[in-house]
Amino acid sequence: MGFDQMKDKAQEALGRHGDKAEQGVDKARELADEKTGGRYSDQLEQGADRLKDRMGEQRQ
Repeated sequence: MGFDQMKDKAQEALGRHGDKAEQGVDKARELADEKTGGRYSDQLEQGADRLKDRMGEQRQ
């Protein structure tokens, strides 16, 4: 399977399960925040928000 095929499959899955993907991003952010003792909370939040914005663009 080539890169373009993988990308298309990922976009298709994101379109069908975007809400689950966003929940996964939130859980990953929370875990990373916990593991770093909250030292990077702002950066993690900002990164998660940007990722979710990009995922939303891909679903449209």
